[in-house]
Amino acid sequence: MKRKVLQRGIIGVPVGILIGYLITILISLGWGSGEYLPCTPELIANMGSEIGAVLLQTLLSAVLGAAFGAGSAIWEVEHWSIARQTGVYLLVTSLAMLPTAYLLYWMQHSLAGFLVYLGIYLFIFLAIWLGNYLAIRHNIRKMNEKLQ
Repeated sequence: MKRKVLQRGIIGVPVGILIGYLITILISLGWGSGEYLPCTPELIANMGSEIGAVLLQTLLSAVLGAAFGAGSAIWEVEHWSIARQTGVYLLVTSLAMLPTAYLLYWMQHSLAGFLVYLGIYLFIFLAIWLGNYLAIRHNIRKMNEKLQ
């Protein structure tokens, strides 16, 4: 299990960087007015330079990818209930995502900003979880029908 967690964490590093980069492109398309926005202006100001901000964002995107990749092994712990798997995975990914979002100024630095970001994160988590759950349940029903 430890090997699987490590392998998935390593695979998650470039995936996290790629997803982080793609998100900056999407944000730039939506709000950039024709310009590329590599990170938030607040992060650039805090880091003192655009390259410093981009480097930090890239590093933390790699950490996020590693956390999500390593955390995916939780779904294969067969002696755990789906509720326990979900809770542990949510905890692991939240402990990576929320501090990263705060440090990179993806959320406002206020209680309201944190709560809004947390709400959005939980909504997206629930939507993805529910979609996966329903898809797996559908596939199990199809397999059971074939067996009968």
